[in-house]
Amino acid sequence: MSGRDLRGLASPAAAAARAAASADRLRERALDDGLVDVAIGTIDGPVGELQVAVTGRGLVYVAYDDEDREALVARYASGLSPRIVRSARGTDAVRRELTEYFAGERTAFELPLDRRLMHAFARKVLAATGRVGYGELATYGEIAARIGHPTAARAVGAALGSNPIPIVVPCHRIVGAGGRLTGYAGGLERKEILLRLEGALPPTLA
Repeated sequence: MSGRDLRGLASPAAAAARAAASADRLRERALDDGLVDVAIGTIDGPVGELQVAVTGRGLVYVAYDDEDREALVARYASGLSPRIVRSARGTDAVRRELTEYFAGERTAFELPLDRRLMHAFARKVLAATGRVGYGELATYGEIAARIGHPTAARAVGAALGSNPIPIVVPCHRIVGAGGRLTGYAGGLERKEILLRLEGALPPTLA
């Protein structure tokens, strides 16, 4: 072996690369062997870097980049399973559909969803929210009426604020009376970006 080869083997960068490749192989082997219950991946978009978490049932979480990632892993471990791994392959379908959405090439998601991190009332609210189509808007009061609780607009807002699967479950399409942009857990700037992407900004903001 030449001196150049030996230097390459000894370099910290080469060692780190080999370790990373080995870790990737182990993660993918764990996925193949059914040893992973929650796969985590990331994707960049116009609203910042998103972390997505996927289980055998489907997409379970979409996190904005200002959420505490360690706290999220703890939540996955306690609410789903401690068998968690970072995996590009395990999150590929989610990342692909989100990329298409951000590029304006997708107007509806076809992903299976895992709703285990939603409480019972939120499941009803978010199911109704999921039926608000691309480019459409609904008010909190309208969603409350659709689930049979016409006076529960405030509770609807709280349920939307706890949505663990934003964007895919489109809570950004729910606005206040008169088209006011209110109450988005990801921040009103992100809500405006998403509605602008869909061509759905209320006339007062368009």
